[in-house]
Amino acid sequence: MSFSSSDDDSQTRFALGFLFALIALVVSAVVGTVVYKRGIAHAPATSGASAQMPAGNATNVPVIVQADVASVIVENGVVKFYFASGKAEVAEGGNVALADIVKGVQAGKRAMVSGFHDATGGAEINAELAKQRAQAVQIALIALGVAEDKVELKKPEELQASGSNAEARRVEVILVD
Repeated sequence: MSFSSSDDDSQTRFALGFLFALIALVVSAVVGTVVYKRGIAHAPATSGASAQMPAGNATNVPVIVQADVASVIVENGVVKFYFASGKAEVAEGGNVALADIVKGVQAGKRAMVSGFHDATGGAEINAELAKQRAQAVQIALIALGVAEDKVELKKPEELQASGSNAEARRVEVILVD
């Protein structure tokens, strides 16, 4: 039994096509693995439900707010605590983020703590939760040595987030004269 040249060409094309598909699969698997691992290595460190701020990082950091994850950032001198939905626990790294606020209070200024909440759910419940969150940040400041009379709590405000409700569930701390 002999094969014609067209059968040989068909088999050769099939073999080459299969070989190219296999090579493409291997290359895409390697590239995908590298991209995935680099993304994990450069992702913000998290522990449980809270993000940690590296020690000594009291400068501007990009705002990355994840839904239902507690986190803290410092942006233009404003310390922003983001809270998980329905929670009032301060994110890990909060003490590091508050370091400049503590120094400012020691230099004679006051800390103003403002609570915000999203528009979802009942307004009274949200306002109470925003108050609890602000008080949690106030307790953190007091634990860092700030006198209670140097921390001013501002009435919680409802805020429409620009993208997600997670952005609206926050407490901001600033220094005032």
